[in-house]
Amino acid sequence: MQPRISIILPNYNEAENVSRGVLLHIVSYLKKQSYEWEMIVADDGSTDSSLAAISRFAARDERVRVLKLPHAGKPYALSAAIKAAKGQYVLFTDMDQSTPIEELGKLLPWTNKGFPVVIGSRGARRGGASLLRQTASVIFLVVRRVILLPEIKDTQCGFKLLDTKLARTIFSKMMLFKRENHVKGWKVTAYDVELLHIAKKLGNPIKEIRVAWRDEDTSSSKRRNFIKESIEMLFEILRVRVNDLLGKYD
Repeated sequence: MQPRISIILPNYNEAENVSRGVLLHIVSYLKKQSYEWEMIVADDGSTDSSLAAISRFAARDERVRVLKLPHAGKPYALSAAIKAAKGQYVLFTDMDQSTPIEELGKLLPWTNKGFPVVIGSRGARRGGASLLRQTASVIFLVVRRVILLPEIKDTQCGFKLLDTKLARTIFSKMMLFKRENHVKGWKVTAYDVELLHIAKKLGNPIKEIRVAWRDEDTSSSKRRNFIKESIEMLFEILRVRVNDLLGKYD
C-alpha cells in the first residue's frame, strides 16, 4: 500500500540532536496515526557519529530508510529524498525538531481542501531565539516580501508539506542549487523561497499555517551568523527574481 506521507529529514552532522531521541519521538508519533507512512533520512555526507546512529535506528523498522549522499547541501539532500519517496505527500522537517512532528496534524487536513502545498509558519516572535536572530528575521522578512511572495509571512520554516509529484516538478525547475556547488560545512540557503515561488508560478495554492516553534537545536556543527546569513539569502532571492524575469521558470 502506498504511504500517505513520506517524512523527510536531512542530516548533516546532527549527532547531538539525534542523541536526544528525536527519531524515536517521530516514529512513536507516526505509529499512532491511522495512515501509512515512511521516514527517509537524507544524510548529506556527515562526518560525525550521526549517520551510524541513524543507521542503527533504521535497522529496527523497515519503514525508516537512510540515503547516504555526498556532501552537497540541504537542497540536494531533499531532492534525492523526494526522488526516493513513495508517499503521496512529502513532509520536510528538521532533525532538531524545533517544530515538533505533532504539528503535522495541523497541516495534513488542508491537503483534503485543495492545497497541494501547506507550509508551517513560525510568526514574528520565536520562542528561544536570541534578540539578534529575531532582528535578522524581521529585516529579512520585510525585504523578502518586497521582492517575492508578499502574501507569505514565513518562507523559511523547515516544516513543509507538498504533493510528491509536484515537489519533484518544482525541484526539477529550481536554479539556485544547480549552480556549481562547493559546499563546505553547514550552510543556510534561500531555496525555500525559490521552491514556493515556482509552486505559485505553476498555479498551485499555498496554505500557510501557524505552528509551534522553539529553538531546540543542540548541534555543534552550526556556527551561526544571522546577519551574514540574511544578507546572503537576500542575494539569492534577488537571483530568483532575476531568473524569473529572464523566463527561466517558464
